[in-house]
Amino acid sequence: MKTLYPEISPYRTFFLETTSKHRVYIEESGNVQGIAVIFLHGGPCSGTKPDHRRFFNPEKYRIVLMDQRGSGLSTPFGELEHNTTQDLISDMEQVRQQLGIEKWLLFGGSWGGALALLYAQQYPKKVSGMIIRGVFLARTQDLSWFLNDGVNRIYPEQWQKLHDSIPETLRHDLFQGLCAGLWGDDQLTQRRVARAWAAWGAQVSLGRDYQPDRETEHVTEKMVKQVMMELHYAKHHYFIAENQILENCHLLESIPAIIIHGRYDLVCPMEAAAALHKFLPHAEYQVLADSGHIAKGEEMIDALVNATDNMAEKLR
Repeated sequence: MKTLYPEISPYRTFFLETTSKHRVYIEESGNVQGIAVIFLHGGPCSGTKPDHRRFFNPEKYRIVLMDQRGSGLSTPFGELEHNTTQDLISDMEQVRQQLGIEKWLLFGGSWGGALALLYAQQYPKKVSGMIIRGVFLARTQDLSWFLNDGVNRIYPEQWQKLHDSIPETLRHDLFQGLCAGLWGDDQLTQRRVARAWAAWGAQVSLGRDYQPDRETEHVTEKMVKQVMMELHYAKHHYFIAENQILENCHLLESIPAIIIHGRYDLVCPMEAAAALHKFLPHAEYQVLADSGHIAKGEEMIDALVNATDNMAEKLR
C-alpha cells in the first residue's frame, strides 16, 4: 500500500489578480522543473489543504494548488459576484500562462473533477493528462440524488433535519426553500439552514465517521458563506448546459485519463463514474470496493498515489 508523500512547504505563493474584486490564491511546491500538475479542490468553496501536496512525488512534480474564487485563502471569501464556472476556467488558464506551463496534469475530485473535465474540454491541447476521483457530472439528476430522491433514503433521519430547517411554507420544494431561507432576511433561519446543510453534507460524505456533535457547533459567518456558495453553483446548474460534460467527452479522446471511484460514495454514486467511463472508454477505470467519497483511507490514498506515480512515468 502506498501512502502520502512527506509533508512539504510551498516554494512560492502569490495571488492571481483578476478583472474583478477576486484575488485567487496560488501556491507551488515540489520540483520547479518537474511535471506540472494542478490540484482542483471540491466544494465549491472547500479550498485546498497542505496534505493535497502530498499526493504527488515532489521530486517529479511541479505541484500547483489553487483556491478557487471565494474559497480557502482567496479573497474576498465567499464572494459570489463574478464567481462562475467559466470564471474558474479562465483563472486556471491565466495561471497556466503566468507560470509558463505548456501543458499540465489535472487532478480533481468531486466538483474539482467536474472542473477538470470542463477545462480540458475547452483547452484540450493544454492538458497532458487527467486523474478524476469521485466523479461528479453536475447534472440535474446528480443534485436530485443528493437532495431529493436518492441518498435521503439511506439517511432519512438526517435528511428530515435538513427538510425541517426551512419554514413550513417553503417545504413543498426543498431546494428552493433552502435557497429562500439562506438568502432571506431572517438570520435565525439563515443560520439554521446553513447548519443543517453542512451537517447533511458531512453525514453523506463521511458515513459512519460522521460525528453528530458537529451539529452543536456555533454557526459562523464563514460557514454561512460557504453554504451560500455551494447553493449558488447548484441553483445556477453549475453554469453549464444539462449533460454538457458527457456530451463533450469526444474532445478528450487523446488525453490520458484515470478515473477512480469508491463503491460506497454516496455523494457521487457509482452510476456517474460508469457513465463517464462509457464516454471515455480509453481511460483507466478503478472502482474501489471499500471506499467512499472522501480522499482518505488506505485504499483510496493507495489508488491516488499510484495514479500520480503511474502518470508521472507515462508523461516523463
